[in-house]
Amino acid sequence: MTTTTPTTFDYNTSREKLIVAEYGRNVQNMVHYICALPTKDERNRYAQVVIDMMGFLNPHLRDIPDFKHKLWDHLHIISDFKIDVDSQYPLPSKEALHFKPKALAYPQNRIKFKHYGHTVEMMIKRAIEITEPDRKNHMVNSIANFMKMAYIAWNKDHVTDEQIISDFRAISNGELDTSNIIFNKIEVKPPVVNNPRNTKTNNKGRTNNYTKNGGSNNQNNRGKSNYSNGGSKKSY
Repeated sequence: MTTTTPTTFDYNTSREKLIVAEYGRNVQNMVHYICALPTKDERNRYAQVVIDMMGFLNPHLRDIPDFKHKLWDHLHIISDFKIDVDSQYPLPSKEALHFKPKALAYPQNRIKFKHYGHTVEMMIKRAIEITEPDRKNHMVNSIANFMKMAYIAWNKDHVTDEQIISDFRAISNGELDTSNIIFNKIEVKPPVVNNPRNTKTNNKGRTNNYTKNGGSNNQNNRGKSNYSNGGSKKSY
């Protein structure tokens, strides 16, 4: 009785990880083969062939400026920077490849009135620093009108001028004079609501027009049918 040895299958999970997946495993194997060649002339000759193949497999790279430089960089990356060939472009570095930018700091600002936003608080702080009276008064007036506009855009309701002035004083801690504020008139348009009665009226109008047109067409058809039934048309 003969015993058969179980066959082992070569799965991708057991293979070496693809470094640049868009070129495939065959290109990666060829690059590893080039790294093992003894002479540099052979490595240069085979590397040029692989570069041409990489450009053929990814024709979209030709739209990138200086795409040949891109291909040579990918060749060094696939070889894990171990290939020793003569390149007309500077070699890439591992540090630049694995460079990670610094994480952006998330703003932690506690806003007193969120419907005005943090920008209003910054503008009020800037207005406090202004020393010229006329310029400061103009700045206060502009900020107050902006706050009223922001309040209406957020709440969609009517707001009194006293409410805006009270919020302005709370944000500025009473350091700005609000007695000379002049508010502009802001018109709030009501939302447009479709009236079903208008739709019915329009439909009725369309039906009546269709009936009138149909009636006139029927009369014309009657006249045509009389001629077709043997009626003679008088000639003058």
